[in-house]
Amino acid sequence: MNNTIINNILSNNPQLLQDLGDRLYEKITEVVIPEWQEAFNALTKEDCYNYIYNLTINRTFDGYLREKSVVNDGLAKAFPQVRFEESPPELDHAGDIDYLGYVTENKAFGIQIKPVTAQSNFGNYSVSERMKASFESFKNDFGGNVFIVFSLDGEIANKQVIDQIQTEIERLENIAD
Repeated sequence: MNNTIINNILSNNPQLLQDLGDRLYEKITEVVIPEWQEAFNALTKEDCYNYIYNLTINRTFDGYLREKSVVNDGLAKAFPQVRFEESPPELDHAGDIDYLGYVTENKAFGIQIKPVTAQSNFGNYSVSERMKASFESFKNDFGGNVFIVFSLDGEIANKQVIDQIQTEIERLENIAD
């Protein structure tokens, strides 16, 4: 995925952008908290269209680049013996696994990358029951645990995860294929 692809999708589907902007505008203007009324009086539909467009382009693409940086500039350098691959869509969308770290041909651990703001927004980030189930399914299929790596400006924020991953690599190396 890159910025050009997202631009093409939005350029070829302008109605999608408009529909999302319209829905956002309706929600904001219909359900306004009284204390916020003044702030939203100047809000236009165009503001909502621009917000949706910028959110789609900037946040999605920036997140994608941060993920790649965490893996390529962080994990791959810390663990050169591990082969990192982007997860197939069925694992990323359904299982919340962004990358696989292959320790052997058949044994891998999973990586879920979250912005560090996810940790601060939710107190201490905890995985949902759905994610726990998908992480367990991943472990059954690949043998390894899934690690949540928090990124800050493309770098690993929770440095202790490096030691945890090292321990997992050693465990997986000692399991017969």
